[in-house]
Amino acid sequence: MIARVADHCFWLGRYIERSESTARHLHVTGTLSLDAELPPSRVWPPLVIVSGQERDFVSRFGRGGLSDPESIQRYLCLDHENPVSLASSISAARENARSIREVVSLEVWQTVNELFLFMCSDEASAMYASDRDALYARVRRSTQLALGLLRSTMLHDAPLDFIWLGVLLERVSQTARLLDVEHHAVVAEPAHPVLETALWLSLLRACSGFEAFMKRNRGRVTGTSVAAFLILEPKFPRSVRYCVSSASDRLRILCASGELPGRAALDRLEALERFLGELVPDGLDGARVHEVLTAVVAEAHAVGSRVGGEILGEPCAPEPHPAPQ
Repeated sequence: MIARVADHCFWLGRYIERSESTARHLHVTGTLSLDAELPPSRVWPPLVIVSGQERDFVSRFGRGGLSDPESIQRYLCLDHENPVSLASSISAARENARSIREVVSLEVWQTVNELFLFMCSDEASAMYASDRDALYARVRRSTQLALGLLRSTMLHDAPLDFIWLGVLLERVSQTARLLDVEHHAVVAEPAHPVLETALWLSLLRACSGFEAFMKRNRGRVTGTSVAAFLILEPKFPRSVRYCVSSASDRLRILCASGELPGRAALDRLEALERFLGELVPDGLDGARVHEVLTAVVAEAHAVGSRVGGEILGEPCAPEPHPAPQ
């Protein structure tokens, strides 16, 4: 398996997962803005911050744009100049799938290609204008179908390992960034207990974790319990700990043959896994949550950079943060 193919597999997984997460965040935030009767300046800016594009957004639309739901939704949905918008992510996923058409299954290619063609169509533009929830739901269904087809129609060998490694690292980053931003906002601006509970439940829905959380925690919904669930729950497939552990397993398999480098990336990932394993759920409150999630985001970036530099032949970005201890 040549590095070019591995690179396309890795980024195919990342872009599919990114598209699904962005669509889910847009849908849940739109619902929250209607149900909670919060000002737009409280509800919508976190989405831009989570996307990592705050600087670009402000340079183009000004600080006032952060209080304009329409500007934010268009920027995160249809803006081709935004590299993490739905349109850009789906286009990039399609291009990566096209480049390795001989590797992915026919069903996966058809699903990704059909989603790309839909996003370029007048139908998608009409849905954005009249029923955005339906648009976001369609993107989510298509990306979730693609993720399922990857597991059920491809050989479980190196290409799928690279794809799923990309999915898991993207999921770690998405969950950690979203929790960090939302947790800080709720803690910094205390609200009525009923509204605060609604905000925590909205965060769980944004991570597709509402039902799983309720099965694990039947008591009062608190910031500590939500943070502990999304960071440490070992059986929830979108928790940080589950994704880091699963990504370690994937990378361990890829490095086990001795044919690929990647030991440094695996060491960083295993160090992060040990760091999370030593955390105590009751200790996840206030500034500690931000400290942990900052380390997680930095390490996810470092691991992705290491994978790119060691295995995929990409430039290895500088790492400003040491591995967590």
